Amino acid sequence: MNEISIEAARLTDLVLTLLFWAILIRAILSWVQPDPRNPIVHFLDRVTGPILYPLQRIIPPIGGMDLSPLVALLLIELLKGLLVNAILNLGGV
Repeated sequence: MNEISIEAARLTDLVLTLLFWAILIRAILSWVQPDPRNPIVHFLDRVTGPILYPLQRIIPPIGGMDLSPLVALLLIELLKGLLVNAILNLGGV
């Protein structure tokens, strides 16, 4: 059981870390207005959209700046800490 929980915690950490980087890259790319038909931009939009779009409806832009990526990154880090620890605790590690 310990090995399974350790692997589940690692997988959860990996997925959330990849999501963190996808949101960060999308935020940086938004500064340069990339071609929306670019496959990388399209992929990042499909991966991060389900997280960012609901946040954009809740959090208004401040001074024309979209803060939803920042909030998403903070939530991912919080979730990463909570989930990974919970998985490890469930496994008795």
